[in-house]
Amino acid sequence: MLMRMSSLFVRTLREDPAEAEVPSHKLLVRAGYVRRFAPGGYAWLPLGQRVLDRVAAVVREEMAAIGAQEVSFPSLLPQENYETSGRLSAFGDDVFRLRDRRGAGYVLGPTHEELFTLLVRDLYGSYRDYPVTLYQIGTKFRDEARPRGGLLRGREFLMKDAYSFDLDDEGLRRSYQAQRDAYIRIFNRLGLDYTIVAAMSGSMGGSVSEEFLAPAPVGEDTFVGCTACDYAANTEAVTTPAPAVNGELTHPAAEVIDTPGTPTIASLVEYANSVGAGGRTDWTAADTLKNVVLRVGDSILVVGVPGDREVDLKRVSAALHPATVEMFDDFAAQPDLVRGYIGPQVLAKLGIRYLVDPRVVPGTAWLTGANEADRHAVNVVCGRDFVPDGTIEAADVREGDACPACGDGSLTLRRGIEIGHIFQLGRRFADAFGLDALGPDGQPVRITMGSYGVGVSRVVAAIAEQHHDERGLAWPESVAPAFAHVVATGKGEQGETAERLASELTARGIDVLLDDRPGLSAGVRFADAELLGMPVVVVVGRRLADGYVEVRSRIDGSRTDVPVDDVVELIDRRRRG
Repeated sequence: MLMRMSSLFVRTLREDPAEAEVPSHKLLVRAGYVRRFAPGGYAWLPLGQRVLDRVAAVVREEMAAIGAQEVSFPSLLPQENYETSGRLSAFGDDVFRLRDRRGAGYVLGPTHEELFTLLVRDLYGSYRDYPVTLYQIGTKFRDEARPRGGLLRGREFLMKDAYSFDLDDEGLRRSYQAQRDAYIRIFNRLGLDYTIVAAMSGSMGGSVSEEFLAPAPVGEDTFVGCTACDYAANTEAVTTPAPAVNGELTHPAAEVIDTPGTPTIASLVEYANSVGAGGRTDWTAADTLKNVVLRVGDSILVVGVPGDREVDLKRVSAALHPATVEMFDDFAAQPDLVRGYIGPQVLAKLGIRYLVDPRVVPGTAWLTGANEADRHAVNVVCGRDFVPDGTIEAADVREGDACPACGDGSLTLRRGIEIGHIFQLGRRFADAFGLDALGPDGQPVRITMGSYGVGVSRVVAAIAEQHHDERGLAWPESVAPAFAHVVATGKGEQGETAERLASELTARGIDVLLDDRPGLSAGVRFADAELLGMPVVVVVGRRLADGYVEVRSRIDGSRTDVPVDDVVELIDRRRRG
């Protein structure tokens, strides 16, 4: 295909759009790939549509390779299906809701597990029909409170969601592995650097969940890796090893002491050491027990973590999903909780649920609040002076923490963009909708499911984040709108040669973008070629008089003078690898 910039629907910009904060957003708008029409809503222009289609084509090819079959669902869906699964309340305000003229409730599809389950239930009834894997590539909708990052977090986005249906758990494991392997091939073909990490299942439910994260400074997900083994996990899924503690409670009795002016951990530690609290002058923040009050739905929850840690609301929310979690600040309504001096000793009597970090185990002694202003208690022992209602992964994960898998290495932290997420759902949705198959013995078999998503439009942004420089985009060959960008720096023979080369390359089956716009300087053409980011740029310039053209690689930055009669063959060989 030959695209001419003189007629191509594109307008490049020299300045970054005012609302853009991340490189992919800036460059995709400046290069004329997308155009913003609403917060979190973008139009795909011709060059952007070609990139999007190429990403989708790779996904389709790999889905077909494992036997997945494509279907297509509407975006406007009856809300009763999400009420049946219990997910309408779990999604909360993230779902776009509306009513038709008859008053029936609908949602704009956030995801389609319910609809796929109903489809299979309605059409399949025998064990002979299974296994089956179906998928679609369609638009999803989420009412994001703060759309940001351009395509990275929008209110509507293109997604591939696939669903496997198996008769037993072993079949589910095989389907899950087939999808996992397909994802590896997809992201390799798309030229993405990625890491597979353990993840939380959230509203999806199920037993096993993994994310594919593309490392990028602008990524919204934080994930860890181990310096000594292959452990990797989203921080929300990191588990904390419990310390080994002598089970005998031999600590002195708890003692309440005056600690004036110590509402913070730092001020408490400084004061405790200055007065030798509990006979010690070596107190650290890790020896204190910080108790943080949260509102979970309509209830109050207190979370206890070592004082050298902060409560990570994302980790708490993941652990308590689908309940909404926020900091509690209405202490006037809870006079029994003294802000800055809360201890666990009275929470059971107050009927307040108390969950602790896994480091807070029976036999550990703490310096913590006494539930009185300007007073704390020393030697408050877990299992003796208070008994938690359970544990929760609530504390922040930090660089250098011990690896929960091998125990030998330490954790490193990186940021990444979620480009894929796979789940072993199990029977949650099959139970909700009664999805059974009649087994060989005539008895019903409850189907087990997997769910597998790729953010197709987000992948475009992730590729742009990983493949750009200060001058513009640098697309991998697998997704570039064109393989070669032919630029003539002048008229006459240079323009004629550029036309000829573009035609000959197109005849070889190579997609070409030809800059044939009249009246532009060579500098403008070069700037646009670098901004648009085709893998190969052919410059027909002054050296044509000597029989040469320049071939530039947008990927590695190399520049080579090539005889004009050899350039088509050279580029064709490069394209074929």
